[in-house]
Amino acid sequence: MAVGKTFDCVEMKDRIQRDLLREFEARRLEFDSYVDFINATAEEDLDTKAWRKRVRLARLAVKS
Repeated sequence: MAVGKTFDCVEMKDRIQRDLLREFEARRLEFDSYVDFINATAEEDLDTKAWRKRVRLARLAVKS
């Protein structure tokens, strides 16, 4: 039997996007674009940084 989820995925996504936009607006002078902000923020997170490294290595392995 499936267990019902206790959160709304769409609400969570909207909340995260609002929070990111609010942080970008506060730090706008540090970045040339929103994309630069997102990439810099992702690199600050150790899990995201590790995931990106695994993706890069996997792409290199496929090209070889």
